[in-house]
Amino acid sequence: MIYLLRHGEIKGSEIKRFIGQTDVELSQKGVDQARFWQGYFADIKIDHVFSSPLSRCVETARIVTGQADHDITRVNELGEIDLGDWDGQTFARIKADCPQAWEARGKDLVNYRPPGGESFADLFARVVPAFQKIARQNRGDSLIVAHAGVNRMILCDLLGKALKDLFTIDQTYGCLNIISGLDGQGSAPTAVSVRNLRAGPCP
Repeated sequence: MIYLLRHGEIKGSEIKRFIGQTDVELSQKGVDQARFWQGYFADIKIDHVFSSPLSRCVETARIVTGQADHDITRVNELGEIDLGDWDGQTFARIKADCPQAWEARGKDLVNYRPPGGESFADLFARVVPAFQKIARQNRGDSLIVAHAGVNRMILCDLLGKALKDLFTIDQTYGCLNIISGLDGQGSAPTAVSVRNLRAGPCP
């Protein structure tokens, strides 16, 4: 079984902006979401814990599992999409300052690269082999804490969805995807099952 968790809510999430490699801390609600999953996993044996190297994921993993940072395996390939010059900028500013680039992205969401950044096709090529390696090399149950973009790449692959439909996959802050039925290579032959759960009520 693989438990694929999105990190908890981040500080400043009420502002619509591009957040990729920018390292942003969890908000108090994000901490509470992680604590909710701590309770959920209290009676579940997790054999391996993997995380994006970004602090919002490492902190979520630490709270959920109660493990020290050095017991959490950071996987660089699970870092969020690199948005280059757009990282940290608001949607409104990019739309106003770079209207042609904004339009180009809308026309080809999968392959468009912000200046100095990655496309979703690039992200897919980075993330999926890393996920398959984790699934292939680790027996028992694993927890992976990553990002909305990263999780959607994994789930598009497992569920056979086209990348252009990636935003049809719900990945709210703190949501948990429970993945079972993988083959020994970390792929989904026919019987893969994915359940999506949300963190419980948070103050």
